[in-house]
Amino acid sequence: MRLLVLGGSGRIGKLLRHGWAYGAGTHNDVTFIYQTRQVHRGQQGDILWDVLDTPPPALTDAAPFDCMIVLSGVVPKAGADFTRNTSIGLAALAAAAQLDIPRVLLASTSAVYGSYSNAPFREADALDPVNDYGRSKRAMEEACAVQARASGVALCCLRIGNVAGADALLCNGAALGTGESLQLDVFADGGTPVRSYIGPRSLGQVLVSLARSGSALPRCLNIAAPHPVSMGALARAAQMPVTLRAATEGAHQHITLDCRALAALHRFDPVEAEAEEMVRQWRTDA
Repeated sequence: MRLLVLGGSGRIGKLLRHGWAYGAGTHNDVTFIYQTRQVHRGQQGDILWDVLDTPPPALTDAAPFDCMIVLSGVVPKAGADFTRNTSIGLAALAAAAQLDIPRVLLASTSAVYGSYSNAPFREADALDPVNDYGRSKRAMEEACAVQARASGVALCCLRIGNVAGADALLCNGAALGTGESLQLDVFADGGTPVRSYIGPRSLGQVLVSLARSGSALPRCLNIAAPHPVSMGALARAAQMPVTLRAATEGAHQHITLDCRALAALHRFDPVEAEAEEMVRQWRTDA
């Protein structure tokens, strides 16, 4: 199987490609071809291509591909132009149609749902994002669904939760200076915030499973480990110092994803939902 991965030099892309390259022979029958906008040391085999430009001859020469995985996109940061997320998604789909790639896995985000629900978010739930990043990804999903139907490309939008090592908690913890600590809310039951997470190597295995799937994939799919994890457990597993503070009114302890649809398509090892394993994967593939 041949997979074309767009966004191979981003934060998640770097974690994934390390896991795919050194995953103890897990994917020996898979060839990964990476697109980047700038070749980095040790990545001389990447295809140089700005996704918003015409696909270069090197990409056409590297075909055929069985699936395109689109990790490219504008991430949350000050001054970011989030409207580019739709442009990137549409350009990727156009390239997939041009190259006769039958399936596209497009990275979206759990932020399309909004900030809170009494129950884990399901793929069928109404989308009510609360920030520009989430709204841009919702717009991307909607526009790309229309184009995919018109072009005949099978599209699955991946509403990814927190990826260990590309998330705010562990990244902030890794950047702590001497005497500093992570600040975590503590709720009435003594617990810390609970969120849906996935380790980077687990995410890589999920993506390969979805690319391999012989059956049609849903239009959108929640991506996280089968069970959520507390931020306190992640910080402890990473041996990061924590300062607990009383949760303010309006803070939500549980913001999670319902991942039963994913569980029907990919088999997880139970250990993959544990904080210690997520941290181990991050530190192995960082």
